[in-house]
Amino acid sequence: MFEPIKNKKIHQQVSEKIQKMILDGELKLGDKLPAERKMAEMLDVSRTSVREALRSLEIIGIIESRQGEGNFISENFDQAGLEPLSLIFTLKNGKFRDILEIRNILEIEAAGLAAERITEDKKEVLKDLLDKLLKADSEAERVEIDKNIHYKIAEFTNNILILNILETISSLMTYFIEDARLKIIQTLKVDNLLEEMHKNIVNSIISGDKNKARKAMKEHFNNVYLSIENNEEFDN
Repeated sequence: MFEPIKNKKIHQQVSEKIQKMILDGELKLGDKLPAERKMAEMLDVSRTSVREALRSLEIIGIIESRQGEGNFISENFDQAGLEPLSLIFTLKNGKFRDILEIRNILEIEAAGLAAERITEDKKEVLKDLLDKLLKADSEAERVEIDKNIHYKIAEFTNNILILNILETISSLMTYFIEDARLKIIQTLKVDNLLEEMHKNIVNSIISGDKNKARKAMKEHFNNVYLSIENNEEFDN
């Protein structure tokens, strides 16, 4: 449990200690942390160091502070890291290519896993989303449904890491999908191509054919590459 900390930047050490306790299972979702004064005594550090550590953990969503109750391990821990990752991408001058490549790596395999593991009720969810995509009246509506289809495919892999990685780049995903759709429409000049690609992906997953599903998703990303590879923004 909480033990004295020696020889490092104190507030960082406190933060690392709490994170390690979560990873080791000593602290679980919703657990209440000791009061600042008590934690400072247990760790043999100043109360200020504890407060700084708790503030940094709250910023990245690992803990939540409830007025009048104290500090708790966040119940929404799977959302932790969303804004910091988006900020890192921006501050490190991340490129459009970076988003495309990580999605390409994750989502082709995700399509195959979803095809293997999808249940009948989840097939209906994808069918419903596809139907809404095909009937959408505006591009803004199509962007939102497009994003939801990709999230649902990730969810239906039953792999929490695939879904959480996509969720942690949620704001980047929205920008990516909006921009990619526009570039495909402008570059390839094929009416309803995006909708047909998503129809192919969804139907392949529903069929349960993992190889067909991977191929459909790969073709989708190949079209994205084709539409933007000569665009200056791709590497800027």
